[in-house]
Amino acid sequence: MTKQIWGMFGACAIVASNMALAVDNTELAKQLANPVAALISVPFQANYDQNIGPLKEGERLTMNIQPVVPIDIADEWNMISRTIVPVVNQDEIFPGAGEQFGLGDTVQSLFFSPKAATESGWIWGAGPVLLLPTATDELTGADQWAAGPTAVALKQSGPLTYGMLANHLWSFAGDDQRADINMTLIQPFFSYTTPKATTFTLQAEASRNWDSDEWSVPIGLTVGQLFNAGGQLMQVTAGPRYYAESFDNGPSGWSFRMALTLLFPK
Repeated sequence: MTKQIWGMFGACAIVASNMALAVDNTELAKQLANPVAALISVPFQANYDQNIGPLKEGERLTMNIQPVVPIDIADEWNMISRTIVPVVNQDEIFPGAGEQFGLGDTVQSLFFSPKAATESGWIWGAGPVLLLPTATDELTGADQWAAGPTAVALKQSGPLTYGMLANHLWSFAGDDQRADINMTLIQPFFSYTTPKATTFTLQAEASRNWDSDEWSVPIGLTVGQLFNAGGQLMQVTAGPRYYAESFDNGPSGWSFRMALTLLFPK
């Protein structure tokens, strides 16, 4: 009888431990849906685009390396560093262009964000964004320096996360022979996270080029699963995207996104 009782206690402890782990993973998955969460993460995001160029024969695979690092700067404030370093492999983006492989231009954003949400539950952050001409080929970057403001606002209610991130970039230096940058990004997002740490996300990435008066609007639906692999927390995400609007000679039609995100909770 004693062994049976201890066995029951052991089984209950295992169940409780698994439930606690599931809860922790669910909370971590919700933090990943928050662009200014105080969570160190390193996403490796791959995007496949097609139908590029005047003949719609070009294609591009972009691997974005996107480390997110929160920095405690005051009792009530964090500074969130978000970096996007693209590695580009593209082919025939215009007739006779051939293939290019190398770095694209780096985007560095800094969000100054209160550690506590507002009384109504909103989480926000704002700061500068900078475009660095780190491209290793003239066809994988703009060869311009650009800067501007960026901001994000979101709300988390139960399993739901919804909000919007935006920025604007103006070029201020670079090659005079290349086009200036005057670009706005508007990124609304809506996520639902299940008790098993599965996250469904609907997101648009609307970019407006004010000089050419054009829009590019890919809309994507992704599914992500957070899990522990050999002691390393990670999330795998995948799903299709569709360009509702496209720049002239830019990607159009269907696209695909896949990402692996490494998590380093404090």
